[in-house]
Amino acid sequence: MTASLREPGLDAVESAPADPAPGAAVALLDAYRAGSDRFLATPHRTLLGTGTAAEVPHGSEPLPGRVGELLHSLRRPGEPAPLVLGSVPFAPDGPLALAVPESVRRAPALRHDPLVALPAPEPADGAGWQVRERPAPEEYAAAVAAAVRRMRDGEFDKVVLARTLELTAAHEPDLPAMLNRLARRDPAGYTFALPGGGGRTLVGASPELLVARRGALLTANPLAGSAPRSADLAEDVRRAVALLESPKDLHEHAVVVDAVRRALEPLCGRLQVPERPTLVRTAAMWHLSTTVTGEVTDPAVTALDLACALHPTPAVCGSPTDAARAVIAASEPFDRGAYTGMVGWQDADGDGEWVVTIRCAEAEGRTLRLFAGAGVVADSSPQAETAETAAKFRTFLDAVGAAL
Repeated sequence: MTASLREPGLDAVESAPADPAPGAAVALLDAYRAGSDRFLATPHRTLLGTGTAAEVPHGSEPLPGRVGELLHSLRRPGEPAPLVLGSVPFAPDGPLALAVPESVRRAPALRHDPLVALPAPEPADGAGWQVRERPAPEEYAAAVAAAVRRMRDGEFDKVVLARTLELTAAHEPDLPAMLNRLARRDPAGYTFALPGGGGRTLVGASPELLVARRGALLTANPLAGSAPRSADLAEDVRRAVALLESPKDLHEHAVVVDAVRRALEPLCGRLQVPERPTLVRTAAMWHLSTTVTGEVTDPAVTALDLACALHPTPAVCGSPTDAARAVIAASEPFDRGAYTGMVGWQDADGDGEWVVTIRCAEAEGRTLRLFAGAGVVADSSPQAETAETAAKFRTFLDAVGAAL
């Protein structure tokens, strides 16, 4: 079987500038300061927002409407369209962290900046980290086994179960240095550092585009079905081919792609969904990937309208959604917060990019809280799913120099 291989996000709706200014994107990465700055790098642009001009208000009106009204109120003739930048939580009633920055500096994509190939400083934090697993691996495996039994009894089709690592050090971590290492490790992905409220910072490097819109064109890139990378080239290729032929992972992926199709079809006049997934790689993982493209029929439908129609996909929650949410609430001994929500931007024209919030951590004081999850279906192995979460933790563990 022939596999199509690409880096994450390369099929999105906007191509990169033909001749980006060398060093411009890395300069924004280096300029990030934890606290009030908001940093987001995608395969198409790099954004650094400073300060807060306005926050998206809480309320009963749907989120896209609140965002649209705020951006419209701040639009000024002759000035660039204002944009909102930040995160939306996993829970429907969770706290938002979306704001319009006072100023936004823009640059081309990090992946096109030759300076991103220079090595980042090695982490100096590693020896001092104390690591606590929640739940413990055996407890997580038991939760997976319980979910598998219920699925085999026909209660639901899929659930994504997560666990956390709480890393505590003698001093506060260097978040700008951590962000720099994450960005240089996977410059073709989606790297972010955003205020999360209460003195917390959400920082991460996600491989998964939820949806992007530019004009009438949209792209979604669901990922589901994963395998850890190997440092040995032959073994790495073997794992990639095995993933592409795995019935369990292909089924898990098909559930997600079908949900994306059903969510987007009512909003699109044309929707193209490939019949088979391709492979996408990060520094730590192989993923099954499908790039969905289409055209929105109503110009009033914004990127955030599309994102809210999709969120949460079965790739981060499960299917059916309500049943999966109930299993997650009963199985996970923590609040997900922003994890498996979405991060991104949208401007007053309705264009934007929204990314699934995975491969992330929440920093608060001297503590880093890391998250990783695995999709559980009826054919899942508790040991394999536990090992998958451990592999996914590697993105952050490598960035801070800690070990599991």
